[in-house]
Amino acid sequence: MDRTERMRELSEKLKEASRAYYQEDREIMSNLMYDRLYDELEALEKETGIVLAGSPTVTVGYEAVDELPKERHETPMLSLDKTKDVEALAEFAGDHEVLLSWKLDGLTVVLTYEDGALKKAVTRGNGEIGEVITNNARVFKNVPLAIPHRGELILRGEAVIRYTDFEKINGEIEDEAARYKNPRNLCSGSVRQLNNEITAGRNVYFYAFSLVRAAGVDFENSREKQFLWLRSQGFDVVEYKKVRGEGVADAVMEFSRAVASNDVPSDGLVCIYEDIAYGQSLGRTAKFPRDSFAFKWQDELRETCLKEIEWSPSRTGLINPVAIFEPVELEGTTVSRASVHNVSILKSLKLGVGDRITVYKANMIIPQIAENLTGSGTVQIPDVCPACGGATRIQKVNDVESLYCTNPDCQAKKIKAFTLFVSRDAMNIDGLSEMTLEKFLASGYVKEYADLFHLDRYREEIVQMEGFGERSYAKLTDSLEKARHTTLPRVIYSLGIPNIGVANAKVLCKEYGYDLARLRAAGAEELSEIPGVGGVIGASVEAYFADEEHNRWLDDLIKELDIQVEQVDTSMLTLDGRIFVITGSLTHFANRNELKNLIESKGGKVTGSVTSKTSYLINNDTMSSSSKNKKAKELGVEILSEQDFLDRFA
Repeated sequence: MDRTERMRELSEKLKEASRAYYQEDREIMSNLMYDRLYDELEALEKETGIVLAGSPTVTVGYEAVDELPKERHETPMLSLDKTKDVEALAEFAGDHEVLLSWKLDGLTVVLTYEDGALKKAVTRGNGEIGEVITNNARVFKNVPLAIPHRGELILRGEAVIRYTDFEKINGEIEDEAARYKNPRNLCSGSVRQLNNEITAGRNVYFYAFSLVRAAGVDFENSREKQFLWLRSQGFDVVEYKKVRGEGVADAVMEFSRAVASNDVPSDGLVCIYEDIAYGQSLGRTAKFPRDSFAFKWQDELRETCLKEIEWSPSRTGLINPVAIFEPVELEGTTVSRASVHNVSILKSLKLGVGDRITVYKANMIIPQIAENLTGSGTVQIPDVCPACGGATRIQKVNDVESLYCTNPDCQAKKIKAFTLFVSRDAMNIDGLSEMTLEKFLASGYVKEYADLFHLDRYREEIVQMEGFGERSYAKLTDSLEKARHTTLPRVIYSLGIPNIGVANAKVLCKEYGYDLARLRAAGAEELSEIPGVGGVIGASVEAYFADEEHNRWLDDLIKELDIQVEQVDTSMLTLDGRIFVITGSLTHFANRNELKNLIESKGGKVTGSVTSKTSYLINNDTMSSSSKNKKAKELGVEILSEQDFLDRFA
């Protein structure tokens, strides 16, 4: 095992031990063993000059920003010319050695290191201008925070979320409508978060695929030596094979066989000349470099017959169309279902029962309908919900039509809502499967969330249910008693507020000092100003707490719970309720974040723009004619210099 691998192993062991000791109240290794492993890791870091992301020897603080700054790339980031023809790829290689590697399906990021430390991370953006996401890159799972090389280093790579993590995150979102469509979409949103605590929870990985510049290092004109050197610096490098033209077909076949088991999303391969000077001598077209080519998989299409459209209700009322077709073999598995996603796509495909359709697996993973060969367009969009018989309506949002059930008492909505409520990251109640909940709801044992804590009223009936008994009932009762002792973020997530996941629930609770009354009273505009929240989530939260039944259910639920109170020293919150905007250069503080942290530690809030709710604008040039100063004067917002702020509040 090389030293970098040993460092990864030590880091994971130490983190697992800390998690067990501090979060789960159990000990999996002695203090002596922990110290030995820690010392070994620290020694290896000093020896190699590499500090891996998440190392127990360093702490990367979570931080929220008001916006992601834009920055122009030093050189434009071009797209690659593409082919689906293996022979064309082999012809491109010819007698030259090429590196054939995965074309990862995520978000391209450029990293810059200076004096051995990560200085900057910028997204690809439009190829000319990207967004600065340095704060988020620091919490990627595998980006080294420190490296041995002391000269400037600039490299490019792909930020990705693995399929296993994607499925885990989606599995925690009960509502199908709120789930992410693919790992790339989830990764893009995760990398560009304003709050890097959310990024950290998404398990983003970075794989280097191109070295732009490494001051003072001679790579002897070899791409492979660049890759090997990047590995020596602590980076994970995209998997590759070195071949010539005659070996391209076999290499492509090896990669294609590995797709099904590859946990890292990819949508093809990249072929680049091993000889750097030769590749650069070919120049570029207006759109593409001539030293590399992208290979896209030939989609394996199968023709089949559409048997029906199944309409699947969710807890928000969204009814999702799912195509059911005669089973076909695709990429080694039998497939008979594919999501159609929404009414707009259903209409564009002109689907009808009995139509001949072609299906494929997007990125060789996700079943999709490619084309409708018949185009009868005879599928009827139901005007009643398949679960409850209530009226449906088509709702158009951002030019996308979707079908919704309008019945507030729809049984399917309730089953899905209760399933989320009892899930692991919500109230964590074992012994309540969706099937069991369906029986409880149908029998009238449960009408709202609080009723789950009074199932003892129906003890005799429950122990007689199929699949239950005294032992199962005892386990359920024990689990319910444990669930009474919970935290406010778990409660907020369990309510199933549209667009609110585990991380956002934590952000909201922290923002309002774990005060439920304050959160319930917050309006959409106020909520949308919270970093990492935005307008869509703000509107969802406001709408949820504006509903009378939602509030009644929550009031009844709170009576059953022992919510652990976060300890907040209110005597220190001297700026509670005051909203600040910071602009211009600072002299007393190292940067705006330092001042922002001070304000927030005292209970204040910092936003990015001056509004009628702003209490103070901090600008050392109080008399400037900047747009923020003008806006503050228009709204009667007091403008303070740094010294004014310190004299009054510090």
